[in-house]
Amino acid sequence: MEAKIGKFFESVANFFSASDPLPWCDADIVAGYEKEVAEAEKGSVELKNEYVMCLSWALVHSRRAEDVQRGIAMLEASSDSTTSPLKMREKLYLLAVGYFRSSDYPKSREIVEQCLKMEPDRRQAQSLKKAIENRITKDGVIGIGIAVTAAGLIAGGIAAALARKN
Repeated sequence: MEAKIGKFFESVANFFSASDPLPWCDADIVAGYEKEVAEAEKGSVELKNEYVMCLSWALVHSRRAEDVQRGIAMLEASSDSTTSPLKMREKLYLLAVGYFRSSDYPKSREIVEQCLKMEPDRRQAQSLKKAIENRITKDGVIGIGIAVTAAGLIAGGIAAALARKN
């Protein structure tokens, strides 16, 4: 019985925690890739594009919201020039991660579904889609809870006011 109660409280704690299955990236890694992109400006276009992808990965996995937004902007700006299906899938996945991290879950879901159309068996995209669905569900449940609590407080206030009159 104690094990079941422990699992229940663990599932409730997991529900309300902000964890997700995606890795995080430190500012040091972002700074390192920024330096490599700057150095690659002198080299070949292919090398520069490779470092820009690495920097984009680091930015959308950053804990800083401004880094995530910058990563999204870089990926969107470079998507039009992408001809390789492999690179396009990777950019779509990273865009979905960026929108997920910036809490734009509908946009993230739309993009990850595009990615899964291109490669249905991609585990990263499947895992991200599951995380998106879980977050949408969690936000919906929390929103309903807030609305019910507010309605209860209003009803309680009205009942108290009516009781005072009598």
